[in-house]
Amino acid sequence: MNTPAFTLHRNPFGRLVLTGADGVEHAGVVPVRAFPIGAPDEGISIVDTDGHELAWIERLSALDEARRALLTQALEQREFLPRLLRVDSVSSFATPSTWNVQTDRGPASFVLKGEEDIRYLGPDLLILSDAHGVQYLISDLPQMDRHSRKLLDRFL
Repeated sequence: MNTPAFTLHRNPFGRLVLTGADGVEHAGVVPVRAFPIGAPDEGISIVDTDGHELAWIERLSALDEARRALLTQALEQREFLPRLLRVDSVSSFATPSTWNVQTDRGPASFVLKGEEDIRYLGPDLLILSDAHGVQYLISDLPQMDRHSRKLLDRFL
């Protein structure tokens, strides 16, 4: 497996800088996952400030530890997708409704504007989008507790 020929570092302003094999530095680059949910460690593009691709990474595991750590940190900063673990309560079974939930990042409360804000991405994979555009991932619906599934079933 070929390792992409570039170096990465953060400049004094905290911006990610890619230096290509040609020695040209590109400040403010952004890593973007091609398949953030289905294959998060595969197919990562590094784009410049205009959105032009500078590098393509088939797999994060192909990179050395230093570049992999920088890219992982940058991806985590860019992507905010809390995993919804449990639904504690729903204010109403009509929308809009306020949901009180537990996520992998702690408790949260959000407003679900409509049933169309719950989308299936696979047989057991769902994304809920709140009124502010924050998305919550349910990665394994059958593994959720009975109370949560019962509340979700009212909206599915």
